[in-house]
Amino acid sequence: MIVTPLFVIFLVVVFILVWLFVNTIDKRKWLTFIVSLAITPVVYFYMFYPMLNIFSSYHHEKYFDAVAWEDKPQLRYEMANKILIDSLLIGKNKKEVESLLGKPEWFGWDETLKANSQKKWNYNLGFKPGAFNNMQECLELQFNNNTVESIKPYQLEKKFE
Repeated sequence: MIVTPLFVIFLVVVFILVWLFVNTIDKRKWLTFIVSLAITPVVYFYMFYPMLNIFSSYHHEKYFDAVAWEDKPQLRYEMANKILIDSLLIGKNKKEVESLLGKPEWFGWDETLKANSQKKWNYNLGFKPGAFNNMQECLELQFNNNTVESIKPYQLEKKFE
């Protein structure tokens, strides 16, 4: 386990809350302190930490890897920021993009043509973890003269039945 400042702060907060709760049961300070000290790790790892993971939108980020992109499409959102920040695909032609990301999953809508355009490639990135998240992450690549001109992340709302 890695001890970070945020971990210590959260642990202290949980200890104080447990101590305040146990203090309502028994007013002996030495007993309250010992019981709180013993119960704090249990409360932290079995109550606080799972709830924090459910309701926070934090997720791991990874460097782009073409093999992982192909093998685990539901975890592509972990690599999306590296693609966007590093402008990894800007200036690449369609063949290079297809060798890295595979064939486009669908083509984007072009208002001028009133049809799907092969100049807009879309890829599904999966769902970011978190409670009540029904937004599917997507990535749209805009081509101009057969090279990637821009990359736009967006979200689609999915209805689960």
